[in-house]
Amino acid sequence: MTEHPSLTTALHHEIVRALEAAGGWIGFDQFMALALYAPGLGYYANRLPKFGQMPASGSDFVTAPELSPLFGQVLAAQVAEALDATGTDEVWEFGAGSGALASQLLDALGERVRRYTIVDLSGTLRERQQAALAAHAPKVQWLNALPEAMQGVIVGNEVLDAMPVKLLARYGSDADGVWHERGVALEQGALAWADRPTDLRPPIRIPGPHNYLTEIHPQGEAFIATLADRLLTSVRQGGKGGAAFFIDYGFPEGEYYHQQRHMGTVMCHRLHKSDDNPLADVGLKDITAHVNFTGVALAGQDAGLNVLGYTSQGRFLLNCGLVDALERASTPERIMAHKLLAEHEMGELFKVVGFCTGEPWAARGFAHGDRCHAL
Repeated sequence: MTEHPSLTTALHHEIVRALEAAGGWIGFDQFMALALYAPGLGYYANRLPKFGQMPASGSDFVTAPELSPLFGQVLAAQVAEALDATGTDEVWEFGAGSGALASQLLDALGERVRRYTIVDLSGTLRERQQAALAAHAPKVQWLNALPEAMQGVIVGNEVLDAMPVKLLARYGSDADGVWHERGVALEQGALAWADRPTDLRPPIRIPGPHNYLTEIHPQGEAFIATLADRLLTSVRQGGKGGAAFFIDYGFPEGEYYHQQRHMGTVMCHRLHKSDDNPLADVGLKDITAHVNFTGVALAGQDAGLNVLGYTSQGRFLLNCGLVDALERASTPERIMAHKLLAEHEMGELFKVVGFCTGEPWAARGFAHGDRCHAL
């Protein structure tokens, strides 16, 4: 039984209106955008709890900054280096969640940061961020849209995975089988999957005689290209450009579209449990997809940025000084921080990619274990 019937019913009606306006079918990307961001109703736009370490709090998942403050403290070393390398004093964070990462970065960076700008579509999360960042209020501002030009260091932790994706399904007896775009329709008043033939394809050919479901990421890649344009516009206008670091779970293209990964990566998260049915309990749970880091890197590169590096989160944090931070930490703090490094936790599944305008430098986060060759 749905615990918040008024919310789910209202969001269902919103999706039905979108279906009717579109002739009875919408792509999964449009459905995902409504499920997550419909004003006041979508998962990230409603007031239900989201972030926390235990389901007893009503939270659905935990991110690295909530898991351990050492995450932001260590990331700050890379951000500080990037601020120095670009000659800037501004930090931009996208999808700031509870505000924990912003607080950790601002505490660690101190006077090195003149202004900290948060871009977040969620008004309810903004209220929580404002409370968490009250001590830094003079430096922090919130924006709903990007300016025409921006400079400084951009940070995005678990923001790309929440961007709507298109679902593609292949049917046929070989790698050249028929592809469909998977979308959403109504069956007897309930949301249901519905596929339509499409000319869209994954970026690489997927061998094998089996049916195959996967995602492509036009919105996430367009987001990277837009950030590149804003940073490079600053350079063209005489500004200083900047750098960007994105941390998320995902794979390079060859792993993402491996022939054995035939069920796709879309997952839902609620009360610290996962499921693979985004059409159920819409608005009450997170919907995500893993990131294709090759596509992200190419989007930035094609838009004029240089790639600073690509590596696992565990290696990145070690490069940025996590070992020294652990030596100063208490035993309970070390136990929690270990999850940031462990391969079976966040250390290997999560990756980090970095970009910059202008000539790249030897960024410390990628000093050892850079995997750009795998992209």
